[in-house]
Amino acid sequence: MRDITERKTAEKKVFDMSVHDALTGLYNRNYFEREILRYINEDIVNVGMVICDIDGLKLVNDTMGHAEGDNYIRITANILRSCFNEYDIIARIGGDEFAVLIRDINEEKINEIKAKVKKMANEYNDGSHIPVSISIGYAILSDNTKTINDIYKEADDYMYREKLYNFQSQRSKNVDSLIKMLEVRDFNTEDHGERLMESVVILCEKIGMSDSEIKDMRLFAQFHDIGKIGIPDLVLFKHGKLTEEEWLVMKKHSDIGYRIAQTSPDLVYISDWILKHHEKWNGMGYPFGLKGKEIPIQCRILTIIDSFDAMTNDRPYRKAMSKEAAKEEIKRCAGEQFDPWLVDIFIYSL
Repeated sequence: MRDITERKTAEKKVFDMSVHDALTGLYNRNYFEREILRYINEDIVNVGMVICDIDGLKLVNDTMGHAEGDNYIRITANILRSCFNEYDIIARIGGDEFAVLIRDINEEKINEIKAKVKKMANEYNDGSHIPVSISIGYAILSDNTKTINDIYKEADDYMYREKLYNFQSQRSKNVDSLIKMLEVRDFNTEDHGERLMESVVILCEKIGMSDSEIKDMRLFAQFHDIGKIGIPDLVLFKHGKLTEEEWLVMKKHSDIGYRIAQTSPDLVYISDWILKHHEKWNGMGYPFGLKGKEIPIQCRILTIIDSFDAMTNDRPYRKAMSKEAAKEEIKRCAGEQFDPWLVDIFIYSL
C-alpha cells in the first residue's frame, strides 16, 4: 500500500485550475465550451442558455484602475452565483462576459432568475459609488429544431440588444457617480467649482465670448478635474512635495478625465479641453507640451482662474495668500505659464 493523497490533491488542484476562472472562481471558457460539446454529443434538449455582460467595465478600468475593475467583475460573479443553483454551469467566458447553462428550464423560470439578478444588482448599488449594471440575454433549446449553438447565438444577440438599450442611461449613471466621488475626494470641490464657474463668466464676457461659449466654459470649469477620481489618495492628499514618480501619477488625471468625458454625451465636446487644461503658454505643460495659441483658449482662460482660486483659498498643505499677492504671482507668470493678453484682462477685471 502507498499513500497517494498528496499526489491526488495536486492532481485535483491542477484540474481545478484548468477548468476555473482564477479571478472569480467560476468555470472558465474552456470548460464551458467542453460542456456545450457534451450537450451536442448527448443530444440534450430542454436547456437554457443565459449570456450576461457587465455594462461600463471599460470606464471603471480606465478611471479607477484594473484592480477596481477586477473587483467589479468579482461582484458581478457573486451576484450570478447567488441567483443560479449549484447544478447550473456558470462560466466567465470573456473579460466582461458570463454564460450559464441550465437544465430543465422554461421561459418563466429564466425570467424569474433575470429579475432576481436585476434586484440583487440594485440592492448592491444602494450602497455603492459605482453602480453595477448587467445586460442579460437568454434562449431555450426545447426541441430538436435548433442546436445548442443556435441558442448560444440567439442569447448573445438578445443580450446585445439589451446592452444597446441600457448603454445611454448607464453611461450617464456612471458619470454621475464619478462626479459624486470627485466631490468627496477633491479639495472643497463644490465651492471650488462654483467659484470657477462664476469667475470664468466675468473673463469670458470681457473677451466677447457668446452666451453659448460661456455656457460651455461653465461646464468645463465644473468638470475639468474629474480625472482626479482615478488618482490614489496617497498622492492626491499628500501634504508634502510629490516625488517624481508621484508627480507622474498625478499628471495622469487629465488623460483619465478625457476618457471619462468621452463616455458622456453631456461632456464629450469638452473632453479635449479637459485633456489639455494643464498646458502652459511656454510649452512646458502636459500632456503634449503645447505652446502659445496651440493651446485652446478655453484652457488658457481656465488655467489663470484656477491658479488664482487655488492661491487665494486654503489647502491642506498651505494657507491662502492674499489676493494682491496672488495677482502679483499671476502677473509674474505671464508669458511662462499664462497667456499675457488674458492675464492683463483678468487682472483688470478683478
